[in-house]
Amino acid sequence: MTIDVTAEDAGARHTALSLLSQQTRDLIDAVVMTDVPQDELLAVTAELAALTERLNALRRDSTRGFDLGSDGVPRHPGNAVIGSANPLALPLAVETTPERTARAELSFRPAHEGPPDSVHGGVSAMILDHLLGHAAAVAGFPGMTASLTVHYRRPVPYGEPLVATAEYTRSEGRKNWADGRIALPDGTPLVEATGLFVTPSGWITRGDPA
Repeated sequence: MTIDVTAEDAGARHTALSLLSQQTRDLIDAVVMTDVPQDELLAVTAELAALTERLNALRRDSTRGFDLGSDGVPRHPGNAVIGSANPLALPLAVETTPERTARAELSFRPAHEGPPDSVHGGVSAMILDHLLGHAAAVAGFPGMTASLTVHYRRPVPYGEPLVATAEYTRSEGRKNWADGRIALPDGTPLVEATGLFVTPSGWITRGDPA
């Protein structure tokens, strides 16, 4: 039997998955910050086990795929950084500026803590890795990360508004570079990064970089 899924049905399902993912993010932060008694912890754990069993009643054989938008940037609901259907994602909402650079307003959560009261350096690097790749893609040079150099200038706080930006800088053949940073709203840099992205030969079509 074949089940036809309309665009409207797919959209409604994606909305439901996004709502579930956001509720799961709230749950993760609640777990990190809770101070309820042990009996309550055990009771909630039992409830979560039952909910997990319900979701596992029908599982996919692979993760959700992605497609390319008109700007050449991948759209991926399961992505660990931007995926609205991935509870591990912020999710990061990246904007493309008129200058073809990338920008995102963000706020990290307690679950992202590394040093006390600060975001884990690996989480900051992951965000910048994605943002730099976005900047290269909207400039016309999509690619896979080959290297990422990160400089940590100041501790990155969680629970406070921050701004991340990135811009494509140059190319050499299939190698493409971009620079970016996470900063306070006043522009004070907290983390800076440079990334090298290589365009796979299979992605290159006539008119693209060679």
